Amino acid sequence: MKSTISKRPAARVLVSGASITGLTVAYWLTRHGFAVTVVERAPHLRPGGHALDVRGPALEVAERMGILATLRDRSTRLTGISVVDSAGQEIFRSTESTLTGGRLDSPDVEILRDDLCRVLHEAVGPRVEYLFADSIASLTEDESGVDVTFVTAAPRRFELVVGADGLGSAVRRIAFGPDEQFIRPFGDLYVATFGMPNFLGLERWQVMYQQPGAVSALVMGLRKDVDARTYLGFNAPEGIDHDLRDVDAQKRLLADRAAGAGWVIPQIVDHMLRATDFHFYSLSQVRMSRWSRGRIVLAGDAGYAVSLGTGQATSVAMVGAYVLASELAMHKDDLVGGIAAYEDVLRAYVTRNQDIALKQSPKADEPADEGQTAPVGSIPDFGALTLPFDLEKYDGGGARWRS
Repeated sequence: MKSTISKRPAARVLVSGASITGLTVAYWLTRHGFAVTVVERAPHLRPGGHALDVRGPALEVAERMGILATLRDRSTRLTGISVVDSAGQEIFRSTESTLTGGRLDSPDVEILRDDLCRVLHEAVGPRVEYLFADSIASLTEDESGVDVTFVTAAPRRFELVVGADGLGSAVRRIAFGPDEQFIRPFGDLYVATFGMPNFLGLERWQVMYQQPGAVSALVMGLRKDVDARTYLGFNAPEGIDHDLRDVDAQKRLLADRAAGAGWVIPQIVDHMLRATDFHFYSLSQVRMSRWSRGRIVLAGDAGYAVSLGTGQATSVAMVGAYVLASELAMHKDDLVGGIAAYEDVLRAYVTRNQDIALKQSPKADEPADEGQTAPVGSIPDFGALTLPFDLEKYDGGGARWRS
């Protein structure tokens, strides 16, 4: 005799953004039995981006995903940094720390953003539906779900929508309001990252140049036969008004700021103008009193960007994605209650990380010592800023316990 018990269909979740947060939350949601669709504006996984750090509790998240060994294998494995003057002469060197990763003897992992995305995408596997080259146009939420219209795809209905689409989140703007309400610039640093030919011949090494009052550049080469990852930035105490989505305007802004700079800055600018993997950032946080509205919830930078300055943003995002998916799994009969639990569990951890970032940021009214280009103390120890977080485990049967 066949059983008449019918299996409850999997709750459908739409995740906006196929980067670190979106892919991590997609992995855990599918593992917990949700039917996940990921929508991404780019036509494929976006290339480029700066080097990211997986630290502290995020290492445990990666271990539980079975990807930690792969992350270590694909890490930058840098061996040090040089600082040069306008003529290219080395004026400072460290084989103990780097500007992007901190101490080299740390147990943490530094990995290029696109490499981390590829590892996460491989971990997710074929269980997720992807809508590339598309984005959300509107969200209409009611008590049982969210009606979503897309720029390209046909309208769909989901039980839940997760905004994991970064600092300039479209989900946040649609569901909560204009960026200006939530994005809090601090400090005065603006920086772009992009790939360029490794014409300096760097091998697991960084070279940095600073021209006070103009621009700074950091070139990271992992292998001589592979493009270098380059950072080009400037300080603007007066602040700048820039469009987060206008790449051409951002490139022109940087080129203007770099005009007349020394070292190999002219070549770097030339490569930047042709770069197809250009990303532009500023020291900013997203501060919100709530990360959700009904069945629409934000994760990672979309809801609580920490900043570039402490090396914790990726770890906070991965921990947040893990907590969100786990709490939703614990509340499958009350997804809104699961969202509330996620906010309760994560809020203090996020706020502490954001407060530390504010304390670490140099004040715009504190003049730099132009005669001290790169003192040893200016290389950060990001590991010392890493906060613990007591990750819970979930066994799939409604039980949880502390790790």
